[in-house]
Amino acid sequence: MSVKGKVVVITGASSGIGAATAKKLADHGARLFVGARHAQPLQDLVTTVQAAGGTIASQPVDVTQETSVKAFITAAHAHYGRLDVVYNNAGIMPNSPLSEGRVADWEAAFQVNVMGVLYGIAAALPIMKRQGFGQFIATDSNAGHVINPNAAVYAGTKFALRAIMDALRQEEGPHMIRSTMISPGNVTTNLWQSVGNTGLQQAVRQREAAIGLRPEDVANAVLYAIDQPEDVGIDEILLRPTVQQN
Repeated sequence: MSVKGKVVVITGASSGIGAATAKKLADHGARLFVGARHAQPLQDLVTTVQAAGGTIASQPVDVTQETSVKAFITAAHAHYGRLDVVYNNAGIMPNSPLSEGRVADWEAAFQVNVMGVLYGIAAALPIMKRQGFGQFIATDSNAGHVINPNAAVYAGTKFALRAIMDALRQEEGPHMIRSTMISPGNVTTNLWQSVGNTGLQQAVRQREAAIGLRPEDVANAVLYAIDQPEDVGIDEILLRPTVQQN
């Protein structure tokens, strides 16, 4: 078992998958450094994990800003002296028909879902290369495999993320730096709040409430990916509710 003692950095950690993963990994002895835009939910997570005996520190981070992500990664490394895992988890899902022309939403989706991950890689990869080890994990999606109407831009960001993460795997695997995508289907989180179209927002909310995985289910997948020997790379875990068909 290789989770205990590892330094794991998580963005988008204030709720949902990020918060559940932080709690899960802390329970298994990982040392956490967590970030999100909103300071109070982040502090609540820190308080909860510490009360349960876990090791955790935090710093607010805006993944749309390269300087913020770099400062966040630098602070994590300074705090613990190493980086074992960087989990780029922050994401949004501004679904809408292309005919609505929500250009600002499209730009935000690529800035958070794609550039946010690239900023994390840019900040952490030099550290990992100096160490000679490390692992990047990113929250991809079932939408990185299946395209549905009204989700063109969201799916586009997730297809792009698959390309980035697989290229990272090929480039850095020989240097003992692992890359993993966690690709869930419907999950019961607050992601529905980022859906731009009001009607679609409620449809997503209802669907997730009806059939969605729990955030803890996704956290189990992250734990599995980390908890492997250093010479075993888990390229991707695709998990869906049993009843989800697309």
